[in-house]
Amino acid sequence: MSLEGTVERREGSPAGNGNGPVVKQPAPPARPTYGDRRLRLNPNTDHKPDRYDDVQSEYDSAIFSSLERHLPPSMLDASRDAKVEFMKEILSRYLPEGERNRVQRHKEYRKKLMSAYQPLHKELYSLHPSAFFVPSFHKAINDNTEESFRNFLCEPSPGIYTFPLFQPSFCELLLDEVENFEKWVNTVKFKIMRPNTMNKYGAVLDDFGLEAMLNKLIEEFVSPLAKVFFPEVGGSTLDSHHGFVVEYGKEKDVELGFHVDDAEVTLNVCLGKDFFGGDLFFRGIRCDKHVNTETQPEEILDYSHVPGQAVLHRGRHRHGARPTTSGHRINMLLWCRSSVFREMKKYQKDFSSWCGECQREKKERQGQSVAATKLAFFKAGGGSNT
Repeated sequence: MSLEGTVERREGSPAGNGNGPVVKQPAPPARPTYGDRRLRLNPNTDHKPDRYDDVQSEYDSAIFSSLERHLPPSMLDASRDAKVEFMKEILSRYLPEGERNRVQRHKEYRKKLMSAYQPLHKELYSLHPSAFFVPSFHKAINDNTEESFRNFLCEPSPGIYTFPLFQPSFCELLLDEVENFEKWVNTVKFKIMRPNTMNKYGAVLDDFGLEAMLNKLIEEFVSPLAKVFFPEVGGSTLDSHHGFVVEYGKEKDVELGFHVDDAEVTLNVCLGKDFFGGDLFFRGIRCDKHVNTETQPEEILDYSHVPGQAVLHRGRHRHGARPTTSGHRINMLLWCRSSVFREMKKYQKDFSSWCGECQREKKERQGQSVAATKLAFFKAGGGSNT
């Protein structure tokens, strides 16, 4: 099986005065060896990170606070400036200079957009849990136990969780806001960035002012679930996101090809409206190496959208959307990301904790090893009897 497309990755010299001998400057302190500069796999939960809200950087301040708990012990007592420099170096490994320049241009674009657009429903721009969420979801998160989560949600296939999330009134307000934004864009002829490389219609919610609300939604309501259900792919260290809506129907996108998301954890919520078709289909979780491998029968799931209903899954869970045959379907998506997981993944070769194909290969190797051991044992036993 092959992917029809992939989602865009969102993604001194010694001093002297000329009148006397040059004074030799002391050698700079030795730079820690590479081994000393690698991040910890597990966060130091006893360490209280610094705040980085005032740091001017292309990276979100929350990323620095999250990453600090994973710093090597030799860095924890360093000055904040030294830690910032070190973490920027780490982050730059997977965000090269060209990508950083793109991020800076996008910040300038967003600032220009937010200064010009006037929100229709200002109450959307701050999180109001009792007004946004259905009571059962709000209670499950407040109880904050794995039991409360499992009693509330459904797991129609391993690693895919569905549950009611938004009240109808919230869905209507958000749909109104998106429609108002699109009308404004068309009126003033403002060229906007679309959500990703596969969707030609829709809007990035973060770009017109909803980033702070979505940050809080993820921190307080998505992360508790991700920590329980997706710890092996960075569910405990989510520190950034890409939030957007996509639109399907006549004169919009019709379907979405088979792909994986640029996310560790994806939240997909149907907002409405009236439509037929558009079912999601899932076909197993894969690492980069195995993304095009065949689907096993037990990995097949088709899911029908329900307005207000959410689907939570790993970003590497291969999926797509079938054609919306009539009506107009709009979904809100949050791609939740972990900079820590992305850094740690560089040093890993075995992803059998979450990749279905890695798991199968590991079981096959174990089976072969057991069979070889048994054969050697029987041969040894047989030899002693002759």
